[in-house]
Amino acid sequence: MSENERHEFENTLARHTAPALLGVKCANLISVGQSEETVTDYLTGNAEEAERCGLRFRIMCKCRERTLIYVYHEKLLRAWLEDSEAADFLSGYGYYREMELDEKLSLLASRMSCGCFPHEAGVFLGYPIEDIRGFIRNQGRNYLLCGYWKVYSDIGSAQRTFNIYGRCREILCDRLKQGLTLFQALEISREEI
Repeated sequence: MSENERHEFENTLARHTAPALLGVKCANLISVGQSEETVTDYLTGNAEEAERCGLRFRIMCKCRERTLIYVYHEKLLRAWLEDSEAADFLSGYGYYREMELDEKLSLLASRMSCGCFPHEAGVFLGYPIEDIRGFIRNQGRNYLLCGYWKVYSDIGSAQRTFNIYGRCREILCDRLKQGLTLFQALEISREEI
């Protein structure tokens, strides 16, 4: 991966997954247009640095010229999926409490394909369960607020969360503009949130 490709890829990651990268959100999904080889090289080459930050990257599917990457903060994701409300919701979709995290992610990946985004993916992204239920019930319409997700319940809480996520993006993107690599930026930026 050239320096320009790395810079472009890291900027894309920062813009679209900053809350997960900074440990404020359990996970984000991003669709990238770089070649699968470029993506794999980057993820493999930076796996150790990511792990030091508590992060994992997983390719969920490859469609035409796009690759869907799941970026997650392992500790936060485990805690969220063990929450009784999230666990109860997921059990209705075949994700059982006794399944290992990797098994759950493999099942989710098997249900994702070009144009298919299963409803339970919202849980794996840390969306409020009531908003996921509202989305399903309303078929994506009649939402009260639309930002990082469609909100059907607590507008005030969602707006505060959207503001925090926006701040994460701003901070991380600013650090990259200063010439830092993504992992250098993560070390410095976590203190500013």
